[in-house]
Amino acid sequence: MNKKSFIRIIEPEDAEGVLKRAYKRVGGSRGNIANVHQCQSLNPKAMLAHLDLYMSLMYDKSELSRKER
Repeated sequence: MNKKSFIRIIEPEDAEGVLKRAYKRVGGSRGNIANVHQCQSLNPKAMLAHLDLYMSLMYDKSELSRKER
């Protein structure tokens, strides 16, 4: 039996309020919202925490190169 997982998302064009603002921040200057972020659309607070973690890991000062991170 083959089961498929399904994650309900709110599309960026349907977003309102807090989620709309979260999508705007996540999209940044590129305007592109990755699927991994859209999967968190039911919890914008988690989406923004994920973005903050990613930005910290990838762009804060580190002894590791970007490739190593």
